[in-house]
Amino acid sequence: MLNMSDSGLYQCVAENKYDTIYANAELRVIAAAPDFSKNPVKKMSVVQVGGEVTIGCKPSASPRAVINWRKGSEVLRQNKRVILLEDGSLRLYNITKSDAGMYTCIATNQFGVARNSGNLIVKERTVIAMPPSNMDVTVGESIVLPCQVSHDPSIDVVFTWSFNGHTIDFSRQMHHFERIGRESVGDLMIRNIQLHHSGKYVCMVQTTLDSQSATAEIIVRGPPGPPEDVKVEHVSSTTAVLSWKSGIDNNSPVQIYSIQMRTPFSVGWQAVATVPEVINGRTHKATVVDLSPWVEYEFRVVATNSVGTGEPSRPSALLKTKAAVPAVAPTNISGGGGSRSELVITWEPVPEELQNGEGFGYTVMFRPLGATTWTKAVVASVEASKYVYRNESITPLCPFEVKVGVYNNEGGGTLSSISIVYSGEDEPQIAPAGTSALSISAAEVEVSWQPIAWNRHTGRVLGYEVLYWTDDPKESTAGKVRVNANVTARNITGLKANTVYFATVRAYNTAGTGPSSTPVNVTTKKSPPSQPPVNIAWKLTNSKICLNWEHVKTMENESEVLGYKILYRQNKHSKTHILETSNTSAELLVPFEEDYLIEIRTVSDGGDGSSSEEIRIPKISSLSSGAIKLSQRVNHILTSGILILSSVLMYPFP
Repeated sequence: MLNMSDSGLYQCVAENKYDTIYANAELRVIAAAPDFSKNPVKKMSVVQVGGEVTIGCKPSASPRAVINWRKGSEVLRQNKRVILLEDGSLRLYNITKSDAGMYTCIATNQFGVARNSGNLIVKERTVIAMPPSNMDVTVGESIVLPCQVSHDPSIDVVFTWSFNGHTIDFSRQMHHFERIGRESVGDLMIRNIQLHHSGKYVCMVQTTLDSQSATAEIIVRGPPGPPEDVKVEHVSSTTAVLSWKSGIDNNSPVQIYSIQMRTPFSVGWQAVATVPEVINGRTHKATVVDLSPWVEYEFRVVATNSVGTGEPSRPSALLKTKAAVPAVAPTNISGGGGSRSELVITWEPVPEELQNGEGFGYTVMFRPLGATTWTKAVVASVEASKYVYRNESITPLCPFEVKVGVYNNEGGGTLSSISIVYSGEDEPQIAPAGTSALSISAAEVEVSWQPIAWNRHTGRVLGYEVLYWTDDPKESTAGKVRVNANVTARNITGLKANTVYFATVRAYNTAGTGPSSTPVNVTTKKSPPSQPPVNIAWKLTNSKICLNWEHVKTMENESEVLGYKILYRQNKHSKTHILETSNTSAELLVPFEEDYLIEIRTVSDGGDGSSSEEIRIPKISSLSSGAIKLSQRVNHILTSGILILSSVLMYPFP
């Protein structure tokens, strides 16, 4: 029962027969009323609905103060939700909105009473109202994982997403990930989702008072990965046994495997077999049939599941099938031609991939049509496509039955079907009769002849060859043209004017050309007039164009003028119309909705001469409304070396 008078210095003395020792101590008795100046109640405490909070009350007092609490004017009593702790603190559990308010701590001892208050603020809890859910998606799709919360509007919310334990950096992974929404929405969009995006996604919501999280598992399914370790375990001439191991199924079980093969001659890979997936097995086997002997093959395997077809495996090593007897005969058996006493036989070579082994060659068999015995020849060349049999006893154009077979080191193969091939023929033995030549113009003549009635003795005629030349020793080269056997005349163009030409005709066939006919000669006509029509005058009425011009005089080495051609058209791209006349005037009946372009040229035995300059006749609507007729004359007068052009426009006036 200390009181103030007990304060002082106390000394403890310990002694025995040997010595005495001392120890000192000071006792201070403190008497103080409660005081919150050094440790006041927290002015504001924030807590969420359903949470708990402890409000401390630790005043200085001597002796220790008795603590009581009030909420407003209400004295707090301890119950299940309100607990008064031994150190004086107040703890509230399962807080509701009604718990908000001012709480006062009252400290009392025999020296006085002290009070101190703090405000309790109650906020709504943060709840993830729409969490992300587990999803099963296909590679390449775009999805949205929701993450939406309800929270106290006065509290800021921060959303964070993680993928397989790593926080998503949206600035660096924007190609696939994007957070969409504002304030209470933190949805995650995943664009063009890939297989490696399978895993755990966590949405974390943080406020100043609490944090929440929600998790979703995403399974991304895609086409299978490539099968592995493709090998050829056994090979025959036409089959191969393959084995391979399953690859990654990418969350969707493999349903079927497709086997593909190619050769050095293939354009690309060709599917040759399909194999269903083996349950509870990783190693697979399959036999590929109908392969070609003695050909290098490589194989690969492609897996397919419900999502699609995956990437192919790496190809197997190149492996050649075993040799076999050739099974394919040559095609397109034909021939003919060649020289007299020759039988020429041709065929299309068998491709390398069908030769089936080494030592490949051709067997050629032939006999005259109607004979019973075959003559056989061997062509030991893989690239051969022709065989020539020579014998003086062969008559021209004799029909032979021919067939060609194949062989290799494994034996003889298939023979082709029989084809008829004719032996070589003689050149035509007679010359065409009745050869004649006719001059057409200054640059063209016509050569004609009588056809040859040929037979086996006179030689077959495939056509005729026309040769022509001049007597000029400076031009030793003769011109030559060929025509079919049913043609008996040929026009030769590009010749010189007023020149003597010689021509002869001879027949030809596959063996060569026959004898020439007796040469005939012909003189080309003189050159056409070199001067164009001049002094052209025209007059336009409502229904026609009247034209006049001067007669063209020719030079001694030119053909006489027989007449004139008037060429007229609406524009440079429209069809040209021609009017011929023997006079130096003409009338054109044409509609005048368009302009007209007109030129005039001479006509002679030597051909068409030079054209006049092009004249433009305007359409009536382009003329003055008072103009009934328009006459224009262009006169070319050569006087003292000067060319004078004059034009007259004539309009009738009232």
